[in-house]
Amino acid sequence: MSSEIKETAGIFMDEAVDAVKTRLKKIRTGKATPALLDGITVDYYGAPTPLIQLATISAPEPRMLTVKPFDRSVIGDLERAIQAANLGMNPSSDGMMIRLAVPELTGERRTELGKQARDIGEEGKIGVRKVRQEANDGLKKEQKDGDITEDELHKDRDEVQKLTDKFCAIIDEVIVAKLTEITEL
Repeated sequence: MSSEIKETAGIFMDEAVDAVKTRLKKIRTGKATPALLDGITVDYYGAPTPLIQLATISAPEPRMLTVKPFDRSVIGDLERAIQAANLGMNPSSDGMMIRLAVPELTGERRTELGKQARDIGEEGKIGVRKVRQEANDGLKKEQKDGDITEDELHKDRDEVQKLTDKFCAIIDEVIVAKLTEITEL
């Protein structure tokens, strides 16, 4: 039974790392990346629709994003949704596609984004530690119920701690990579 607890803990810890990576994609660095527009929804015929379902998003240049709608009649709606997302970019349209110039980051803004990235990393580590706590509680319950011995409990808790350390180290690596990306000129 305890192997199931450890396996489940590993899965949930991996999900915590994935959540950190997903949240970090939304932090704008100096480079244009289509992930900057993830999460933007457009009011399309009365239904909130993800921007990605209405247009092709590409980065033809390091500081430029283009949004080419599948249906040109929604270009105004796309522009308004991008503007409302408050990304610090002004969309310009030629009737066929929307161009977004990604502005250079100031030193102050880089510091702010670095702090934001570190906070996301810390939240991810808190999630991993919470999974560790739940796994340890499950192991204690198994020991109390007589399913495992006290020696097995200590061995399993050590393995859960090793998993926790591994996933916290992965989060640290992801954060360092993002901080490097933010500080690059």
